[in-house]
Amino acid sequence: MIELGKPFPAFALPNQDGVAKTLASYAGKWLVLYVYPKDDTPGCTIQGKSFTATKADFEAKGIVVVGISADDVASHKAFCDKFSFTIDLLADPSASLLTAAGVGQSEYKGTKYWDRTTFVVDPQGTLRKVYEKVNPNGHEQTLLTDIATLTAN
Repeated sequence: MIELGKPFPAFALPNQDGVAKTLASYAGKWLVLYVYPKDDTPGCTIQGKSFTATKADFEAKGIVVVGISADDVASHKAFCDKFSFTIDLLADPSASLLTAAGVGQSEYKGTKYWDRTTFVVDPQGTLRKVYEKVNPNGHEQTLLTDIATLTAN
C-alpha cells in the first residue's frame, strides 16, 4: 500500500465512455478514488448508487469521486447505463493502477477479487487517507465528514 503523504501513482485509464483520465485530470480538486471488486454486483451497486446520489454534495466541497475496477470499458458502460450512474468508472483490466496503489486481493468462491479500498488524494496529488476493506453502506457520508476534517487542517 502507498504511504500516506506520498504522491499517488500517476495513471492514464479510460472511463466508461472510453475517455482517458489521468491523475492530472483531477489536479486542483480532492479526489476520492474508490476500488470496487466487480461491476453489477450487490455491494458495488450500492456504492455506485450512493456516490451518484451524493455527487452534488462532493462537488460542492471541490471533491471528485471516481470508481475503479479491473472490469473493461464495455462492462463499465453497461453498469453505468443500467443504474444511471453519473460518476466516472475507470477501467483497469491490466491492474496497472490497482497494483501500483498496493490494493489487496481476496478470494471468494475460488475467484480472486480486488479488495474494496478507497483512496483520498489531495489537490496536489498526495495521498491523504486510505480506507481498506470498506463497507459500502454509508461510506460516502464517512468520506464527506473525514475530508471536511482534512481540509480544515
